[in-house]
Amino acid sequence: MIEVSSHPEALSIWLDQLSDRIIARQRITRNQAITLTQIEGKSNILELCRTANKIRQACCGNVVDLCSIINVKSGNCSENCSFCSQSAHHPSSDTPVYGLKSPDEILAQAKAAEAAGAKRFCLVSQGRGLKYSSPKSQEFATILETVERIIQETKIKPCCALGEVTAEQAQLLKEKGVTRYNHNLETSSSFFGQIVTTHTWQDRLETIKNLKAAGIQACSGGIIGLGESWGDRLDLAFTLAELQVESVPLNLLNSREGTPLEKRPKLDPYEALKAIAIFRFILPEQILRYAGGREAVMGELQSLGLQAGINAMLVGHYLTTLGQPPEQDQAMLEAIGLSGGEAPIPGEYQKRTQK
Repeated sequence: MIEVSSHPEALSIWLDQLSDRIIARQRITRNQAITLTQIEGKSNILELCRTANKIRQACCGNVVDLCSIINVKSGNCSENCSFCSQSAHHPSSDTPVYGLKSPDEILAQAKAAEAAGAKRFCLVSQGRGLKYSSPKSQEFATILETVERIIQETKIKPCCALGEVTAEQAQLLKEKGVTRYNHNLETSSSFFGQIVTTHTWQDRLETIKNLKAAGIQACSGGIIGLGESWGDRLDLAFTLAELQVESVPLNLLNSREGTPLEKRPKLDPYEALKAIAIFRFILPEQILRYAGGREAVMGELQSLGLQAGINAMLVGHYLTTLGQPPEQDQAMLEAIGLSGGEAPIPGEYQKRTQK
């Protein structure tokens, strides 16, 4: 095993060899991934990022997938996720509380997202999920109507993040035109109970399987900086690889006042870069998405994430926090030779380039 901390030249050679094997469609082992977690020091982490970026370019191309989200129903959530200010268990004074928005309101924001360059638009709702309501409920009917109108009146692709769904509900969403659904695993199965106790990691896993069975692309990732170990991060990444999810949002904890995690120290940006790069080594063909917290954690180093394996971004505002202007994101992409659009799903880019 390479001594990663004391031989930078040997490290560079090993990383290039490992990345070349991954590009050739060999998959990284757990022991190799553990070695990556042992890389320390800014220069070595940047070398790790360089080779992760090489994997991204070879397996995914230079298009950065741009999407936008809308909170269609906010606050007073029954779940106790320790990071979330929408929970009724630890309400935050600056989190708005409102019921399901109308199709007209949601459609207007979809059109605004499309004008800002987003190719996908995700309808996000608080709560445990549709699974606990009837497939014929008024709220579900309103969601289905809204999805239809977005498809009819824009060119942006509607996605959903509505919590747990049954196999029947997943099929109904598929029939109405939903091609991708977000449901994050958040962290490893062993650490999950320290973050959420009102539902289980297995509940989330079941929803992802229901989505995949219905032919809906799974958008599932997690949050870095909850207090999890590197082992937990690897467990999450390898689970997502096994599930063959298409899109992986990586949130960087931006702790919210009033939540149990409000005093968690801010993640070091180089630790975030290291995590991003390792996820790219484990998930070479997946859409790896910069999500919540990137502005707060990365600051002026945001563009380095796009040179560490990231090939997707949420643009505009998040659920309960503000993002930076989409024009600033577009300028950042252009400055490093990338373009916004819709990134290929796993396997698609390499098939295209091999023709």
